Amino acid sequence: MNEVEVKAQKIYKRELFKKIVKIVFLLLLIVISIIYLALYIVYEGGRFTVTLDKNLSNRKNVFLSEDGKISNKQIKLGAETIDYMDNISIKWLPENLDEGTGAHNGDNYIAYSFYVVNAGEETVHYWYEIDIDDTILKVDEAIRIMIIQNGKQVVYAKKSKIDGSAEEGTKRFVSDTVAVLEQRKSFKPNGKDRYTVVVWIEGDDPECKNDLLGGEIKMHMSFTEEHVEVKKNKTKK
Repeated sequence: MNEVEVKAQKIYKRELFKKIVKIVFLLLLIVISIIYLALYIVYEGGRFTVTLDKNLSNRKNVFLSEDGKISNKQIKLGAETIDYMDNISIKWLPENLDEGTGAHNGDNYIAYSFYVVNAGEETVHYWYEIDIDDTILKVDEAIRIMIIQNGKQVVYAKKSKIDGSAEEGTKRFVSDTVAVLEQRKSFKPNGKDRYTVVVWIEGDDPECKNDLLGGEIKMHMSFTEEHVEVKKNKTKK
C-alpha cells in the first residue's frame, strides 16, 4: 500500500512540475512578446517625427506642412529614415540640402524639409525643440543635427568629453536628452518658416569610434506656443 502511495505522489509531483514549467514558459513568452513589441514601436515606428502644439493649431491657426500649402496642413509629420548610417564628414554633405520638400535622404544622412505656416490673424512666438528619446551604444556622442531655418544654418552636437566645450563648428546640446531648444519670435500672419533638419554621424568627432557600431537613436522635434512676451532672462517653462 505504501509503495502505491509513493508512486502516486511521484506521478503527482511530476505532473505538477510539468504544469509549472508550462506556466513559466507561457509567462516568459508573454514578457518577451511585450518587450519585442515595445522595441518595435520605439525603433521601427519612425525614428524622427515633428509635432505641433495643439494651442498653436487650434487657437492661433498655425500648422505644419511639407510643401507649405494650406491644403496640406498637419499637426504631425513623419520623416522617412535610412536603415544604415556610416560616419561621414560634414564636408561630404551636398550643398543643396535646403532644396526640395519632405524627406530627401542621401548616403549616410537623413534630411527632411517642411514648413511652419501662420494662417492666423496675430503675431505669435513659438519654441522649437529636438528631444533624444532613446539611444543604443551611446551613438549620440558623435551625432550631428543641422537645422536650416529660413536659410540660416546651425549645427548642434553633444559637448566635448575632454573639456565640456562645444565641438568645433557646433552649438552644444542643451542636455543629454534635449539636443535643441530655440525660440522663434514675432512670427507674423501669413508667414512661412522653412525648416530643413539633417542628421548624420560625424566621422571627425573624437567620440566616433568602433564602439558606436550597431548603435541607434530615436528623436522627435516639437513646436510649442509662447504665451507672453519673452524677457531677456526668461527661459522656457
